[in-house]
Amino acid sequence: ASGAAAAQLRRRLESELEDIRGAGTWKSERVITSRQGPHLRLAGGGAGIINFCANNYLGLSSHPEVIRAAVEALEKFGAGLSSVRFICGTQSIHKDLEEKIARFHQREDAILYASCFDANAGIFEALLTPEDAVLSDELNHASIIDGIRLCKANKYRYKHMDMQDLEAKLKEAQKHRLRLVATDGAFSMDGDIAPLREICQLAQKYDALVFIDECHATGFLGPNGRGTDELLGVMDKVTIINSTLGKALGGAAGGYTTGPKPLIDLLRQRSRPYLFSNSLPPAVVGCASKALDLLMESNAIAQSMAAKTQRFRSKMTAAGFTISGKDHPICPVMLGDARLASVMAEDMLSRGIYVIGFSYPVVPKGKARIRVQISAVHSDEDIDRCVEAFTEVGRKHGAL
Repeated sequence: ASGAAAAQLRRRLESELEDIRGAGTWKSERVITSRQGPHLRLAGGGAGIINFCANNYLGLSSHPEVIRAAVEALEKFGAGLSSVRFICGTQSIHKDLEEKIARFHQREDAILYASCFDANAGIFEALLTPEDAVLSDELNHASIIDGIRLCKANKYRYKHMDMQDLEAKLKEAQKHRLRLVATDGAFSMDGDIAPLREICQLAQKYDALVFIDECHATGFLGPNGRGTDELLGVMDKVTIINSTLGKALGGAAGGYTTGPKPLIDLLRQRSRPYLFSNSLPPAVVGCASKALDLLMESNAIAQSMAAKTQRFRSKMTAAGFTISGKDHPICPVMLGDARLASVMAEDMLSRGIYVIGFSYPVVPKGKARIRVQISAVHSDEDIDRCVEAFTEVGRKHGAL
C-alpha cells in the first residue's frame, strides 16, 4: 500500500510540475561560481556577467571590511552555537548587534532572528489576541501574510496603498481592543513606497499602531539610510519595524524586530521562531555589525543610490518601457506575459545581463515583469549596457 501511495504522489507531483512548465512560469536557478557583486561568473562558462537582480543594494556583500569582520568573528566566536538563544546560544556579539540595530533605527531595543521571514512569523502571534485587529495591505510580502495567518486577531485587508479603504477598515475595526496597521515600507515586486505619512495620520486618528517591514528600505532610503520612516519624516510615529540583515546590510542572512523594549522582552518569551531556532552564526553577526558601522560612519554609499536609480529609470522610460514604482532601486520592467518575461530574461543573459522574469504566483496573473535592481556598485557603463540590451531584446520580441 505504501508503494502505491508513493507512486500516486509521484504522478500527481510530476503532473503539477508539468503544468508549471506549460504555463511558462518555471523558475530555474542559475549557479554562481563567484562572489555576489555587480559582476558575476556563472557555472557553465558565463564570465563577466553584469548582475542586476540581487538585493545587494549597497554592494556590501563583498566589501573587504565586511568580509574581514566575518572572518574575525568566525575565528573568535566559532562557526555556530548549536543552540537556541535562551539555552546557551547568546554571545556578546548578539547583544552588541541588537543594541546597534536599535540605535540605528532610534528605537528602544531589538531582537535578532534567523531571517526577516522568521521575524514576521513571530511578531503577530505573540502580540495580537482574538480581542485585537490587524489591517494589512493586500500586496504585503508573503512573510507578513503568513505571519498574520498564524495569529488569532481579527484580520482586515485593505486595497494596495488605498487610504480611503484603510480608513473604512479602521472605522470597522474600532470595536476591537488594539488595532495594528501592517505594511511593507517599500514593496518588493513593484518598487513603490507606502504612504507612511497618511497611514500614520489615520493611525493617530483611529488610535492604531503602525508596523512596517523595511527589508527593501533599510540601509539606503532616507537621508541616512534608516528607511521609509526616515525618508517620509515619521520615525516617531511608527511603533514596530521588522527588517533584514540579508539585503543591504551585508547580504548574508538574519532579520530583526526593533521597537518598544516591553515588546522586545515579550518576543524573547513568546516568539516561536526566536525560541526554537538556533542563534545567528557569529560570522553573519560580524558581517551585519560591520555593515551598520559603515552606514553610521557615512551616508555616502546610501546617497549614491539615487542618481544611479534615476539614470536607469529615465533611460528605460525614454526607450519606451513601462517601469513600475518610483525613485526606488527596484525597477520592474512591466511586460504582462509570463512567457515573454522568461524568454526576454534568457536573451538578456546571452547579452551578458543577468536579470530574472517574475510571474505568477510571485506576482498576480497578467502582471509578469523583469525586475531590475540597481546597486550602489554598478557603474554608469553597467547601467547603460543594461538599457541597450533591453532595447535590443525588447525590439526582437515585440515588447517595444
